[in-house]
Amino acid sequence: MTKFKSVFAAVICALCVPFAPTRSVADDWPGWRGPLRDAKSPDKGLLRQWPDQGPKLLWKAEGIGKGFSSVAVTGSTIYTTGDVDDRLQIFAFDLDGKPKWEINHGSAYTRSHGGARSTPMIDGDNLYLISGNGLVGCYNANTGKEKWTRHMRDFGGRAPGWGYAESVLIYENLAVITPGGEKCVVALDKATGRTVWTSRGFKAGAQYSSCYPFVYQGVPLIVNGTAGGIVCVDPKDGRVLWSNPFSARNTANCPTPIFSDGYVFWANGYRKGGICFKLTVTGDQVSAEEAWRTADMDCHHGGYIVHDGYIYGNHGGSWVCLDLKTGEKKWQERGVRKGSVCFADGMLYLFGERGGAAGLATCSPEAMEMKGSFSVQGSGPSWAHPVVIGGRLYLRYDKNLYCYDVRAQAK
Repeated sequence: MTKFKSVFAAVICALCVPFAPTRSVADDWPGWRGPLRDAKSPDKGLLRQWPDQGPKLLWKAEGIGKGFSSVAVTGSTIYTTGDVDDRLQIFAFDLDGKPKWEINHGSAYTRSHGGARSTPMIDGDNLYLISGNGLVGCYNANTGKEKWTRHMRDFGGRAPGWGYAESVLIYENLAVITPGGEKCVVALDKATGRTVWTSRGFKAGAQYSSCYPFVYQGVPLIVNGTAGGIVCVDPKDGRVLWSNPFSARNTANCPTPIFSDGYVFWANGYRKGGICFKLTVTGDQVSAEEAWRTADMDCHHGGYIVHDGYIYGNHGGSWVCLDLKTGEKKWQERGVRKGSVCFADGMLYLFGERGGAAGLATCSPEAMEMKGSFSVQGSGPSWAHPVVIGGRLYLRYDKNLYCYDVRAQAK
């Protein structure tokens, strides 16, 4: 087993008792972009401004391998992944940052921009993961023991140019993945890995986003981005409900689509910008009419959130706010430059692609006001999204995982 260690800042070890709050389901962040896959945390009572040196560091875990995987946090365990030598490893830590277990999930992705990609998905006692090479696995979340594996090639899938980066979606009894090809979206029985359905009538290569589930006017839907555009399927049987070729044949489509108030929004980088659809439901039929397009959200990887009718996201080397229903740009600010975002307690948590820059900002259509910033150590690009849950901020940069206390301090 690869050796790795959890290192606490000396001042914390000497002066502070490790933060170990009583947890509940509301403290869980089960996988990619959180409980609802919208990058919004249920946390309340957080700092409105950071100290000059940043929030208090609780611990730092080193040696987790190279990668861009974010974290999943459920119960008393934190999960992430990293490439160690030529193997993709899954790591489990306790809430003090101490190792619980570590297992292998196949070979590492070693081509362009090598490193772990997918964020683990936790559902009860199960952990699900897709490797950059396409290995899909289910493991016991308490011990790491393997339960079943499949491979994207089982369905005719072929890894895109920078490898699979999708995180498994758990929808009721299904584990939903996007191998690409003729069977573009696939649902497996989450307990056994058995194929339940494959999508039909839509052929496209896989890209780097993850499936997003939502319900509109009583109709359940799953949407995802592909190399052939955006596609929406019926989670009951994989029937394609609608699709649109926006951003087809782009260099890379990374961000996960998002839904709010009858609208689906999807934006990508490489000068593609964003598109917004207005949905209409008639019986069991769903249609998507283009509402607007924008060149003001050229979002490479960092995603976006929707709050109170406005979209907040990365636009090249800056941050923008757009009106959800019209696309009108409300503001454009520098923030931490290009990076990723998470929302918690009315604030935006920003994590820059370069230099480990983290920032706290207001979330308002009036303006963006920075309320603190600091940097963490690492090298290369940081594509792991920040996570705020249980009063903590988790930042993964390179081979390091940092945990900060962002609760508002008692007077």
